[in-house]
Formats: sequence, structure tokens, C-alpha cells
Amino acid sequence: MVRVLDGTPAAAGFAMPAEWDQHAGCLMSWPARRELWGGRLDDAKRDYASVARAVTGFEPVTMVCPPGSAAEVRDLCGAGVTAFEAPLDDSWMRDNGPTFVRNDDGEVAIVDFAFNAWGERWQPYDSDAMVPERVADHFGVPLFHSPMVLEGGSFFVDGEGTVLTTEQCLLNPNRNPSMTRDQIEQGLRDYLGVSTVIWLPLGQSLDVGPEGTDGHIDGIAQYVAPGRIVLEAPSSPDASEYENGRRNLAALEGATDAAGRRIEVTILDAGPGESKAYCNYYIANGGVVVPISGAGRDAAALEFIAGLHPDREVVGVPGEVIAKGGGGPHCITQQIPVGPPARA
Repeated sequence: MVRVLDGTPAAAGFAMPAEWDQHAGCLMSWPARRELWGGRLDDAKRDYASVARAVTGFEPVTMVCPPGSAAEVRDLCGAGVTAFEAPLDDSWMRDNGPTFVRNDDGEVAIVDFAFNAWGERWQPYDSDAMVPERVADHFGVPLFHSPMVLEGGSFFVDGEGTVLTTEQCLLNPNRNPSMTRDQIEQGLRDYLGVSTVIWLPLGQSLDVGPEGTDGHIDGIAQYVAPGRIVLEAPSSPDASEYENGRRNLAALEGATDAAGRRIEVTILDAGPGESKAYCNYYIANGGVVVPISGAGRDAAALEFIAGLHPDREVVGVPGEVIAKGGGGPHCITQQIPVGPPARA
């Protein structure tokens, strides 16, 4: 039986830790929506397994998977992955899964944000909307319910009171049409335990249409450390993300975080052409799992990201198929912070 906590996380003294904080493990979910992957469902499973195997080099992975598929998960992912069978519609744990928060005593709780499949894009999604409760029950972690629609790929926190997000996604009327910008900011404060909201105008230019997310931030940026952000902003006008990158960079000029620091921006320039979404990486305990495409710029991108995280091992994983589905390693993972379940 899931323990549901009253009020909001912030009022109860909880806040979401940064991704670089110590993890007890990582959550993923197994590819399940055949109409999304089409003839590449087996390829998607192979590449999800590659991400899971890479993450298990640093921390345990729990793979939520449809009933009857645990043996397949164990076979493809290896012994480092624990299969947890539960009904699923899709496979983007960052977005429909639980968001973990922690209090000053080090106790952990879950926030269950409302989920509507990226603005009602995919049907059905009722099983995915239940994943946070099922995970809370599985791990014995208490849960806060939030009425606000919010996907995990649409924001980053620094663990020190600041959240980074995009107007393109959070202000889209297909998410919270009855909420004003101020009300959305208050919702972020209440349920993530932050005090300062930094808005970028746009996500990826290609992140629209039937399989898009309306501008998730985890395709174009990542928090590196408190006060430090890496941002995709190509220098070539021929790059698909040139205009969006320039606008986002301008929005960060002079921006300050909850601690009063001016945001230090490091630019990731992936060159001309379409974005390879190298920023869609997952920060694990002692490691960084980065999508690569087999293109000539992969080696330079891995070296660049290694320079941002000199104390972590950088591992490249196949990214093409997952990108075709609409995301990358960050989109399909969710960190579980260290700490015992909250007692009250």
C-alpha cells in the first residue's frame, strides 16, 4: 500500500537533488509501444539494453517491463539489471516515471506529477501514468501527488534551489492550460523544492510534431555543476539548431541562480547539419552515458563532455534508434537518490 503524503514537498522540507548527487540506482522502462518503433522494436530493445549495461557499470538498474518480459530483459541486459514487471504503454522513464525528492534528514520520497503523454499525443497512457505509484509501492517509498502536468525531461535542477526549463514546453497549452506562467513557477517551487526558475525560450527545433515533446530541455542542455550549464548552440548558420541556440544563449546572458551566481555557459557546437543531441546524456555515479551516432564528430563530442566531467568516466552508447523514437539516454533513465524512505 502506497503511503500518500499530505501537502507539498517544499512545505514538508523536501527538494529534488541534482543529477550528480549520489545515486542508489537508476530506473528505466522497456520498449513497449510497437506503433512507435514499428519494425525497429527489436533494435530499440537492443539499444535500451546497451544503455542499461553502460549504466550498470556505475550503479544498479531496475528495468520496469511489461508482464511476461522479465526473462527477455535479463537476457539482453545482463545480471546487473533487475526486472520489475508492471503494465506499460511506452518507455520514457524520465517523463512518466517518479521524480525523487529528499529532506534534510536524507529521507527520500516520490513526486507523482500528472502525465498526459506529451499533450495527449499517444493513446493509451493510463498504465504509464501509474508508474510512479507502482514504483513507490515496489520500493516502499511514500509519495506526493501533484496535479500539475510535468515531464522529467522538461527541466533540470541544480540541487541548490534553481530549476532550468523551457517556455516552449511548460507554457504549451496542451500541458496545463488552466495555469498561468506564475502558477507554473509556483508549482515548480512547491513540488521540486526550488526557489528560482530560469527560463530558456526553446528546446530543439525538430522536437515538434506527432513524436515530439514540444521542446524538452534535455535535448539541448545539461547542468554540469551548480552555476554551470552546457548548452547546444551551433556556430554554423547551416545547423538546424542555430537560431534556437542563439535565442537560448541570449536568455542566459545575465541570468543568476538561487545562490546569486551568474550562470556560466559552456557551448557545445556539434557543427552543421541536424543536431546529434549529445547533451542528452545521463550522469551516473562516477560516469556519464552519452549517445553517439557513429558519425565523425562522436569522438570530439565524447572528449568535450569528458572535459566537462573530469572526475567521471564517459561512455558512448548507440543513440540513433532511441533518437528516432524521440529521445536519448537521459530520456530513458531516472536517478534514484541515496537515502531511506521518508517516515512521515
